[in-house]
Amino acid sequence: MKESRGPSVGFRLIGRLTADDVAEISQQIEFVLSSHKQPIGLLVDLSAMEGATWTARWDEMRFLQRHTERIARMAVISNDTFQEIAEMVLVATAVLQAQTLYFHSSEIAHAWHWVKMSKHDEEMPVRVMYPGRGLFQNYTPEYMGI
Repeated sequence: MKESRGPSVGFRLIGRLTADDVAEISQQIEFVLSSHKQPIGLLVDLSAMEGATWTARWDEMRFLQRHTERIARMAVISNDTFQEIAEMVLVATAVLQAQTLYFHSSEIAHAWHWVKMSKHDEEMPVRVMYPGRGLFQNYTPEYMGI
């Protein structure tokens, strides 16, 4: 997206997401990661997306897992309800340590502001999809005494 600059990068997904799309996006994100020492912010506009292949989802999860410590914030843009988009996105973002927020497509300016800043503006609408603490942060094995 044209608003991408510095350690903040955005993508608009149109149609069905494929493994080739994920590979192309991954290369672009890796370029940004190689150019910046600090963790980056991502904005992903899903408002024109019409689903994804299983291979694309798997590749997306593997990519995010490899770079979890280098992605600080991820804004998800959609016209779908928060519940619908949360069900689709949470599986992929669960491996991230990045805070993930949902924004309606009419709030894209707020999303860019948040992605580019280290904290959010108190006036901005915030819908936390994932707090960004890692999937197993507070996990305690149940059967340690066996």
